[in-house]
Amino acid sequence: MSGLSVQPAVPAHFQTFLAFDFGQKRTGVATGNRLLRSASPQETIKAEGDARFVQVAQRIKEWQPDALVIGVPFHPDGASHQNTERALKFGRQLRGRFGLQVFEVDERYSTTEAIAGGAKDADAASACIILEQFLRNLP
Repeated sequence: MSGLSVQPAVPAHFQTFLAFDFGQKRTGVATGNRLLRSASPQETIKAEGDARFVQVAQRIKEWQPDALVIGVPFHPDGASHQNTERALKFGRQLRGRFGLQVFEVDERYSTTEAIAGGAKDADAASACIILEQFLRNLP
């Protein structure tokens, strides 16, 4: 069986989140909070490797999130693929570099949904969709 592992409960005091739609060339970014259960798109990070993490660090400093959320892609049948592993690695790197809890969201179809919705920046819109899905599932 594939899919995401069981995740720890989100502590009630975690109110603000920064979400990422990881891609090899571009990483969509969104901010959101538990109270409003909504997300706002932020400027997409157009960088790779260490340059990406410099920009991630700037966003974390600016927004001061309680935790991070990443989208993890799967095939329609739930099977993992190369980008699944890349996204999970990105999540591990975020945890290690910034010491924040990272929550994973199954992001199948988020980019398709963003494009269908007419998003000007599909990466940022996809990050919003990922974060709003996460926020909707909080108690």
